[in-house]
Amino acid sequence: MMLRLTLALSLLAAPALAEPKVEAAAIPPAVVEAVNVAQPGMTITQAELKERDGRRYYDVEGEVNGEEIELDLLESGERWTVVEIQRDIEWASAPAKVRAAAGNVSPVRVIESRQAADGSIVYELFAAGKPAEPSLEVMLKDGEAKVLSERWPH
Repeated sequence: MMLRLTLALSLLAAPALAEPKVEAAAIPPAVVEAVNVAQPGMTITQAELKERDGRRYYDVEGEVNGEEIELDLLESGERWTVVEIQRDIEWASAPAKVRAAAGNVSPVRVIESRQAADGSIVYELFAAGKPAEPSLEVMLKDGEAKVLSERWPH
């Protein structure tokens, strides 16, 4: 009984398995086409096929003009649509309204996620020792910044 309990607890504490990387040459043509429309000239380096909350995404990584970016594409029927374009930024370069809305925080990583649907930007703030999920998210839309009360779906 003790062995089973120990095994069960160790499985619960085990880190989640990483999504398998997909080399650029193996990315489906429909995904590549959507990326090229959204970011002409992007050099694709790799991608990950993920499933979140019953939705399938491709996270496509690459470079545009020497800057690393990631595009998140959502599958809808036979189509892939870019839902956000992400890049890492320094916290000090985030807009003042975003920093003020976040309060007294010092994130170790900040991802700026521009939403393709409406141009709003979600800033994902990561705390030290917690790299898997943002500790706080702030949306900048129409010049106003607000802390999100629920995790952004993309």
